[in-house]
This record gives sequence, structure tokens and C-alpha cells, in this order.
Amino acid sequence: MSRIGKKAVAIPSGVTANVEGQTVKVKGPKGSMQVVLPEDVTVKMEDGSVKVDPRNETKRARSMWGTSRTLVFNLVTGVTKGFEKKLEITGVGYRAALQGKNLQIALGYSHDVVFAIPEGIAITTPKPTEVVITGMDKQKVGQVAAEIRAFRPPEPYKGKGVKYAGEYIFRKEGKKK
Repeated sequence: MSRIGKKAVAIPSGVTANVEGQTVKVKGPKGSMQVVLPEDVTVKMEDGSVKVDPRNETKRARSMWGTSRTLVFNLVTGVTKGFEKKLEITGVGYRAALQGKNLQIALGYSHDVVFAIPEGIAITTPKPTEVVITGMDKQKVGQVAAEIRAFRPPEPYKGKGVKYAGEYIFRKEGKKK
């Protein structure tokens, strides 16, 4: 039994949710989003909340139950608060700056890395060594953060590179003479 799937997703004031078949549409102060849930679950509106239940007792239906409930919850959270990921840049001369609709990052290569900011994502650089990614879609925010981190992942000897805020980098000892 899914413990998270049993809980209904409460719809806060100022947010409207609409269920049409397997499609859940949510509209809030930050915008509107929708998700199409798999056929293995049933979704319905019940007194101000969205309830997700498995259609039958197959392993796939039980797996999709909690996943579908979380997808609906992420829609509601996205249109109310939004999502945020912070990246930290470590290394001498490593820095990031916004250039119009692009993020320009100096990561020790012979050229600066220019990253085009996708639609629906906002990127800010409060400090030259910090990048903050915000948006409504949790998947898109995480994907953009992962793409930026992939330009220069943190290395284990000095810890230089791009890492998530709060990420632990396993450090190795250097060569011994």
C-alpha cells in the first residue's frame, strides 16, 4: 500500500484545479500547468482536494499511485510557491554572470560556457559564485540545474567545479611522495 498515495492533495485558496479524465489542470497565482496521469490510476475531485486511487491491485498500478499523487502535489506547489535550486561554483577564476537571456559561466576552459535560459525558468546570480534557478515546473528546474552542473562537476581532490548547495563532495587525498 502506498502511504503517500492515500493522502488527498489539498487545493489552497487562490488555486483552481480541474480534472478531465486522466488530465489534471491547475491554475494559480504563478500560472497554469497540467499533467496527464497513467491509465493505472483514477483521479477525482473531492471537497476541495484531488484524490488519486489505483484502478486495480497490480504492481504497476500500486507503483503509479504514489507517483501520480506526487505529480499532482508538485503542480499545486509549483503554481503557488514555485521551486528553487541553488548551485555553488568553487575554483579560482570560476564565476557566472547573466548576459541578457544567457548565463555566461567561466569554468577554467579556454572559452566561457554560454547557457541559453529555457522558457519558464528564471536564473539569478546573487554572487559571482552562486547561481539560483527558479520556476514552476520541478522537473524543468532540476533538469536545468543538472545541465549547468554537468559543464564542470566537482572533482574529488580540490573540490573545484559546480555543485548543488549543501551537496557533500567526497574528498580524496593526493599522491604521496
